[in-house]
Amino acid sequence: MALDGDGLEAQARAFMGELDGIKTTIDPDFPWYPYGILNNFIHLNPIFRQFPLDTLVRGKAILDIGAADGDLSFFLERLGFAPEIIDHGPTNFNNLQGARLLARHLRSSVVIHDVNLDSYFAMPAASYDLVFFLGILYHLRNPILVMESLAKVTQFMLVSTRVARFAPNGQAISDIPVAYLVNPMESNNDSTNYWTFSAAGLTRLFDRTGWDVLASLSVGDTRQSEPARPDRDERAFALLRSRHEPVG
Repeated sequence: MALDGDGLEAQARAFMGELDGIKTTIDPDFPWYPYGILNNFIHLNPIFRQFPLDTLVRGKAILDIGAADGDLSFFLERLGFAPEIIDHGPTNFNNLQGARLLARHLRSSVVIHDVNLDSYFAMPAASYDLVFFLGILYHLRNPILVMESLAKVTQFMLVSTRVARFAPNGQAISDIPVAYLVNPMESNNDSTNYWTFSAAGLTRLFDRTGWDVLASLSVGDTRQSEPARPDRDERAFALLRSRHEPVG
């Protein structure tokens, strides 16, 4: 099946059902990450229609950052790629035990790196063909450092993050290049949430850290989104290309 938007979405849906069965078989009471990571392929469908996955990957090396239980990496491995995972046990939903359980059950070759992106860190490899960076940016204390570091090790990156059109006080911020710093319990009662970017702020961040936007879209509440209300959640997805010299 083709590795364009529709093909990837269909295969991701099928693999998600397979993984759900496997997780039940391994341990139905284990605290698996509760959100469907592979549902991202629904939102990424329009981007992959323009840029099929196999056109973004020169070889097979893919980095999956913030992988939860590794569903995305195990899916990409099924497609014939060689993904690696970066996540951090203390901030992972189940201390990375879910990813390790699945890796053993699937007899996977996916390498799991425990790396804290909120400290000084080194990338596991000098170069990757593509980085998946979905739902992680707003959890970082220093998103500029991480975005700059990633621009030096890959040509392409798929990123998603929470964005807002209004501040909690009602001020329109879409056209102002800002990021709203949430208090510890303001965003989904999750103290690891830090930033909600305006659309202009996110675009400025990409530009200042060495990235060009090839394609982008937003999903969710695309009219009244704001940082503190879960019913006004908006997510931005983008395919980025690094302006650094090709790596590898």
